[in-house]
Amino acid sequence: MHELGITRNIVAIVAEHAAGRRVTRVALDVGRLSGVMSEAIRFSFDVVAQGTCLEGARLDIRDIEGLGRCRICATQFATPALYTPCACGCRDIERIAGEELKVREFEFETSEHRASASA
Repeated sequence: MHELGITRNIVAIVAEHAAGRRVTRVALDVGRLSGVMSEAIRFSFDVVAQGTCLEGARLDIRDIEGLGRCRICATQFATPALYTPCACGCRDIERIAGEELKVREFEFETSEHRASASA
């Protein structure tokens, strides 16, 4: 389960950007074609965040559907798998969406108020 290592990296990246401030929410984009199981990240997040400034933070994961464009006929279509061919039969597909794995934003508390940042 490589998602445990990925979750550790996510927590480390957000903690570094938070600079010691308590993080209350982390929002991720996880593409369905990225090879990463968002449920495994969700499962391990609380354990990995223990003892860090992310402990108790809410994790919001937005699953991004696969989307491609045929380089021959320019049709844009859903790609539920990496090698989904175009209806025209072509397999030369430009990936438009679905391979993402990124921290979209996180929220943290400051002494005066709550703030938000994108990573």
